[in-house]
Amino acid sequence: MSAVFNVEEIFAKNVFTLGKMKERLPKNVYQEVVKVMNEGGELSKAAANVVAKEMKDWAVENGATHYTHWFQPLTGITAEKHDAFVAHPDEEGRMLTEFSGKELIKGEPDASSFPSGGLRATFEARGYTAWDITSPAFLKESGCGMTLCIPTAFCSYTGEALDKKTPLLRSMQALSEQALRIVRLFGDKEATKVTASVGAEQEYFLVDKDLYMQRTDLMFAGRTLFGAPAPKGQEMEDHYFGVIRERVGAYMKDLNEELWKLGVTAKTQHNEVAPAQHELAPIYETANIAVDHNQLVMEAMKRVAIRHGMRCLLHEKPYAGVNGSGKHDNWSITTDSGVNLLDPGDTPNANIQFLLVLACIMKAVDTHADLLRQSASDVGNDHRLGANEAPPAIISIFLGEQLEDVVNQLIETGEATSVKEGGRLRTGVKTLPDFKKDATDRNRTSPFAFTGNKFEFRMVGSADSIASPNTTLNAIVAEAFCEAADRLEKADDLELAIHDLIKEYMSEHQRIIFNGNGYAPEWVEEAERRGLPNIKSMIEAASTLTTDKAVKLFEKFRIFTKVELESREEIIYETYAKTINIEALAMIDMAGKQIIPAVVKYSKNLADTVIAVKEAGADASMQQDLLKRVSTRLAAMQAALTRLKQAEEEASAITDAREQAFFYKNTVKSAMEELRTPADELEMIVDKEIWPIPTYGELMYEI
Repeated sequence: MSAVFNVEEIFAKNVFTLGKMKERLPKNVYQEVVKVMNEGGELSKAAANVVAKEMKDWAVENGATHYTHWFQPLTGITAEKHDAFVAHPDEEGRMLTEFSGKELIKGEPDASSFPSGGLRATFEARGYTAWDITSPAFLKESGCGMTLCIPTAFCSYTGEALDKKTPLLRSMQALSEQALRIVRLFGDKEATKVTASVGAEQEYFLVDKDLYMQRTDLMFAGRTLFGAPAPKGQEMEDHYFGVIRERVGAYMKDLNEELWKLGVTAKTQHNEVAPAQHELAPIYETANIAVDHNQLVMEAMKRVAIRHGMRCLLHEKPYAGVNGSGKHDNWSITTDSGVNLLDPGDTPNANIQFLLVLACIMKAVDTHADLLRQSASDVGNDHRLGANEAPPAIISIFLGEQLEDVVNQLIETGEATSVKEGGRLRTGVKTLPDFKKDATDRNRTSPFAFTGNKFEFRMVGSADSIASPNTTLNAIVAEAFCEAADRLEKADDLELAIHDLIKEYMSEHQRIIFNGNGYAPEWVEEAERRGLPNIKSMIEAASTLTTDKAVKLFEKFRIFTKVELESREEIIYETYAKTINIEALAMIDMAGKQIIPAVVKYSKNLADTVIAVKEAGADASMQQDLLKRVSTRLAAMQAALTRLKQAEEEASAITDAREQAFFYKNTVKSAMEELRTPADELEMIVDKEIWPIPTYGELMYEI
């Protein structure tokens, strides 16, 4: 029986929380920290030194020997450089430990070895990390021992943001400032800031370690590049919410314990749709902390899986033919006085503040649908979006019947005099209660769905950071709030002006609302008729970052400079080309060194069998037919392998990043598909004892 633990006792055990600060810091220093967290500014040198000492003492008491500035470069994952709490020995040779306020607040990692899109060159190496006081420091247990991790922003020597956190913090500040202008219009004088809150549902796959180690594609690309369908996939719909297997359950238990110690509010766990696919969902947190915690979730998932003899796959499409993994980004905005601006209340038709906020969000999403699509772009997500398992690549908003009816009334008559009720659900069983239904159903095919008091952005990929989508969401909504406030603050008749603005925004941007089946091919045609963009791939979305519209938006709120946007577009092209290059090389390696030699061996066995059967005077037509089918596909595979090698050589010779990325998309990927087709057909023919790599059935069911 596994050890029992108390969640309340271990929660945030490894986090330097405000509560721990309050216990350990002098009252005046604690108050200064809280003031900076809430209002901005800088800690005094004296206060920073006190905080650093207490943070170090707490970390050392809990077994830490090193600290690191933990940051999120443009790789999409985290980075850390460890320094020990050691100083020069004293005169008697005793080792002393120290950690100063300067070391807490600022670090200097190499900035040239991370993606920068041209912002840094190899000879321009200096970069800075700056302590993010709004995200708590924590202790991470690993093979290195216990390390104090200090969440930081990362920028270049010349001041450009080289990370995901800095733009996110800028966008949160912009959203707060503009949202406050909206709530002030409705008489709220108490609120001092508005915070974006986020809950990121994380989907993932588990696979046995020994099987994983036999798959070059999983090790290098994170997904299977070859593989015929298993006899059973997800068609029986029995895995979703099914009983969790013992091995997986033990993994989930340890994962929860590790996350709870880190202050991550891991709440929900269940089997997902595809075999060996699962999900973990936390409770809402401030967007900044939610981004940090989601990175910790992904790191912990991989680390804990290793301890259980498994590997965690976060790729959006590790297996063809079954559902891939996403990351539903639940987003809401709340004042520090406790008002959720996305709560419609019982009578949304009469909730004017909510209707104005909703109208602004409709405007924001319609105006910047291209940017929102781009924010959920990564290489793996190209396999999901629009593939009858995830939202389509077309941005739309699902409001549900109740809110859509309210919007229609406002557009048609200028007044919403009624609201649809949910009614009661009657079970027909005397011992079961009847209960009040929600006024609207859910729509899992919508990319941006209203779900009661929040929006669920369902397009984000499972391996991707949630920083970019939340930065974009905050920015586009801040712009809509700003434009609305600019008009309304000048109005002579505020009530009438709000009424007119709501109707105007909803009328002009009604096209973004779609409550139907996002998987239906008819929706693609309808979206085109409405003029909604359909951006199908990551690299096609990249240029949306540097349009005049995007530059104006991000520069207005000082979230990105034009140079920073151009650098990120360049990084997208580079990342795409490098990823497909790795996948192509992995295919070449597997095809040339594993699959083709195995099939050649099988062909020889068949040929020997044909000869032996004929010499025995029996009919060898079946064996001959099988040999012919194998030989035909083997020849096709060899020809496709040659074409892929040629395409790879051509791609590597291209120097322009954008041109190279599109060549990989249009030429190399096509060559990869041509190679995969005969290989997967051969898997269905060749003797299982000879086939050199684990099959889908083994990968998805042997855990």
